[in-house]
Amino acid sequence: MDTLPTNACSVIDTRRDLHRHPELGFLEYRTAALAAERLAALGWSVRVGPDVMSAEHMLGAPSAAAVAAAQAAALAQGAAAAWVARMPGGQTGVVAELRRGDGPVLAFRFDMDALPVSETEAEAHRPNQGGWNSTTSGVMHACGHDGHTAIGLALAQRLSHPAAGWHGTIRLVFQPAEEGGRGAWPMVQSGVFDDVDWFFAAHLGCFLPSGQVAAEATGFLYSTKIDVVFHGRAAHAAMGPQEGRNALLAGAAATLGLYGISRHAAGSTLVNVGKMTAGSGRNIIADRCDLMIEVRGDTEAALQYMESRAQELLAGAAAMHGCTVATMVMGRSAGITQSPAAVARVAQVAAQTEGVSKVVPGWSIGGGDDATFMMRRVQERGGQAAYFLLGSDIANVHHAVDFDIDEACLETGVRLFEGLAASILGDKR
Repeated sequence: MDTLPTNACSVIDTRRDLHRHPELGFLEYRTAALAAERLAALGWSVRVGPDVMSAEHMLGAPSAAAVAAAQAAALAQGAAAAWVARMPGGQTGVVAELRRGDGPVLAFRFDMDALPVSETEAEAHRPNQGGWNSTTSGVMHACGHDGHTAIGLALAQRLSHPAAGWHGTIRLVFQPAEEGGRGAWPMVQSGVFDDVDWFFAAHLGCFLPSGQVAAEATGFLYSTKIDVVFHGRAAHAAMGPQEGRNALLAGAAATLGLYGISRHAAGSTLVNVGKMTAGSGRNIIADRCDLMIEVRGDTEAALQYMESRAQELLAGAAAMHGCTVATMVMGRSAGITQSPAAVARVAQVAAQTEGVSKVVPGWSIGGGDDATFMMRRVQERGGQAAYFLLGSDIANVHHAVDFDIDEACLETGVRLFEGLAASILGDKR
């Protein structure tokens, strides 16, 4: 049995422990239990599971078997059974709150999930050198969320210290399933953000160099993640191929067609087929083909165009090969217009934060993040919201097998979030 890090662990120790034990979206049982246990020990009021996530709004919820396996793995790795039991059905969200008198409600978001990526075994890879590489086959923290969670937990320790003289309410949100755009929406629908006055989220890396902070992350794309299943008819590939309906060919035709969708003059658009599986044997006409796809656009109209064209192409590919096709939306993300007051607050605090050598006004995130749904809810209720980037030199592009961060940025991130809390809630030290 592994030993979970204690409250006294450094932010780097915590990050390395999380990197060693990555978990996929809605299955972050060890990570969530670790967070809940440490937060409660620090005196935070902690809510988890159904109290902070609406099950009916979970896209791509895991199977009962996947949940049971993840829970068992978390328990074997030292997770507290009491916390695991309070997170049924993949509801692994954690919300911690600390109140100190009257004042604004300030919320910070930290995402927890890893990716279905097999970490490199190259000797030059720092986690391999240090012995804190992933212990879970086919799963890796290849985007920096281990660093985000570590920052959030270190921040919780500092903000809970009696000498921290802020007043108001601080809410720390540890979000599952950011990858694929699935985890934020059920937390929004549970009401976690309905009374928030100020909201901030951040991301490490994104090719922003170490020591720099971008006060505003730009370039958020709208996206839709879709699972596709073609159903055909199996047959002997030599004795009676004409009796079959080849779902593999339907999937292949759809893949080529998706990449051939015309671009849109009104906005940037993207498409990707990330996974394709089909068939059961070399002499059998494949009767099923599964695709995992996504479409993106830099405007809502551009996304709707891509989604509509994709559905038409999928239907056409199915008809061409005598198959049927079914689709299911597995996740979404959206663009956002950030609150100028919140962006200005990030710039002001970052300029005074130790470890920050340069503040840039904006920097493209290069993709998306479903924290935008949280931001929208805060803004709809009259609050201010911003998403900033924390510079970190990275070993390779996000989602690569040898992705790694500059761990010096972790302490800088803690200081920056702490500075935002002091700026908004009035640290009296």
